[in-house]
Amino acid sequence: MQALSSLIGLGSLVCFIMVVIKLFKDKGALHGILGIICGIYTFIWGWINAGRLGIKNIMLAWTACIVVQIILGTVIAMSASHAAQ
Repeated sequence: MQALSSLIGLGSLVCFIMVVIKLFKDKGALHGILGIICGIYTFIWGWINAGRLGIKNIMLAWTACIVVQIILGTVIAMSASHAAQ
């Protein structure tokens, strides 16, 4: 289960990098660096500009990765706490 979580995390990282590249091209170096430092800025900026830049599929995939990772993390934590009892 942790291997699946790692693969989902890798998918999220790939989506993040793709959106940061778009951010650099569209807004310049300062916003790009801010996007690297603060991932939530990149995520929000990506959704705001998804239609204009044609990255809606990337943003949907990134959002799905985040949601699945939260769910898997919860399941892993619950199974670990159950196993400890």
